[in-house]
Amino acid sequence: MHKHNPHNISIDNLTSKQKLFLKSTLIDIDNSCNKLFPSFSVFNDKEFSPGSHLIDSFSDQFYFHPHSLNIKKHIKNLNNIVFRASSNPSFSIVISDASINNHVAMSILYIHSYNRPVIKTIHKAVNVTTTEAKLFAIWCGINQAVGITNINHIVVIMDSLHTAKRIFDSLLHPYQIYSAAIFHELRDFFLKDTNNCIEFWNCPSKQKLPLHALVDKNSKSFDSIPIFPCKSS
Repeated sequence: MHKHNPHNISIDNLTSKQKLFLKSTLIDIDNSCNKLFPSFSVFNDKEFSPGSHLIDSFSDQFYFHPHSLNIKKHIKNLNNIVFRASSNPSFSIVISDASINNHVAMSILYIHSYNRPVIKTIHKAVNVTTTEAKLFAIWCGINQAVGITNINHIVVIMDSLHTAKRIFDSLLHPYQIYSAAIFHELRDFFLKDTNNCIEFWNCPSKQKLPLHALVDKNSKSFDSIPIFPCKSS
């Protein structure tokens, strides 16, 4: 049997001293069935050079709008942007949410674009966290919005703005597979036109913004049957 070379981050490449510093369970990687993407390696210059980071290269093309102490003013501004977007063919509104019921996570999103049918997408998965489900919903929403003809302004409305900020975190974290997927969608979108941009608006569920309230209600009202032990969607 042909013996393949060990993967570049295999345990076999660690020195004895390096292994002593590891405090977690070791899981080796078989190079013949390696499924890690190069973009998740901090040594991959192409993907992780400062020039490729969204925050370094496109800082004027994305915006966050957290709700302030003056929540009424925030919701008024959000209503204004929704009204403006609903009558502008270059805008697309993505409302996303996720919840977990009986160990089953459901990601749901609605996409509203001028003079187009509403796009409704639902995904279910087991053995995932709420953060994973919400990032997945954002990913699906952006993926579909950037594919709509003549869209150059995307408005994402959600109830957990801190989750969206994971997209722009270049440090290693458990949700990097979703962040990297969204990263590539946004980078391509921004490169197409310097006028292309995306806004993330925080909308607390209790404020009952009509568009978000519907998505929030649907994300919490689904029936589920637990499935173990694999992850699927």
